[in-house]
Amino acid sequence: MRCIIVDDEPIARKGIRKLVDQIASLELLESFNNAVSAGIFIQQNAVDLIFLDINMPEINGIEFAQNIPKNTLVIFTTAYSEYAVDSYEVDAIDYLVKPIDAVRFRKAVDKAIVYHGLLLDEENKNLEKITGDYIFVKSDRRFFKINLSEILFIESLKDYVIFQMEDQRVITRMTIKNIHDWLPKSIFLRINRSYIINKNKIDSFDHNDVFIDKYEIAIGKTYHDTFFQEILP
Repeated sequence: MRCIIVDDEPIARKGIRKLVDQIASLELLESFNNAVSAGIFIQQNAVDLIFLDINMPEINGIEFAQNIPKNTLVIFTTAYSEYAVDSYEVDAIDYLVKPIDAVRFRKAVDKAIVYHGLLLDEENKNLEKITGDYIFVKSDRRFFKINLSEILFIESLKDYVIFQMEDQRVITRMTIKNIHDWLPKSIFLRINRSYIINKNKIDSFDHNDVFIDKYEIAIGKTYHDTFFQEILP
C-alpha cells in the first residue's frame, strides 16, 4: 500500500517512518509537516493510506480527513486520546496514541490492508481489465464495451466516474484515482482533480483550458506544468 505521513512534529515523523519501514507491504511515498502540502500531493499522486496527526496548525487532522478521497484510508496518530470519538466520524481505520507500540501499529496496518483489499474488489467488479483497445464497464447491472479511442474524457463525481464519449456516457462506481492507474498513460492524461482526458481528442487549448468537442475543461494549477510537458514537449 502506498502511504504518506502527515505530522508537524519531526520526531513523530521519524518514529512512524521506522515503523513503516518494518512492514514490507507498505511503500512510504513522502512525509509532510502540514496538511496543506499533503493535500496537494494527494491531488497528484495515488495514496492508499495516511498516517495522520490530529493537532496540527492551519488545518487539523480531522478537517483534513473530511476532504480526502473516500478510498484513501486514514490511521490517526496522536498524543491526545480525547479525539478518538471524532475520528469515527471520518471513518478512520484506527486511532493510535503516541508513543505508538509496534505491535499495535502492525494490527492497525493489517486492518487497513484488509479493508483496502475489499475496496479494490468492489471496484474491480465494475471494470474488466483493459485488454487491447477496449474495456468492459459495469453500469446498471450490465457490462458496456468501451473503446479507448472513443473516450473523450473521464469525469469524477464523488464515488463515481463518468466515461464520456461523443454520443454516449457510462457511469460506474469507482474512484478517478484507480481508473487513472489502469489507463495507458500514452493516451490519457489527468489535467485536474476531477478530469482525465484523451490526448488524441484535444481540439485546442490555451493557458487555462482544454477544448474537446463541445466541452471546455479547466487545467488545474498543480497539473499545469505536466500538461504542457506532455502536450508540448
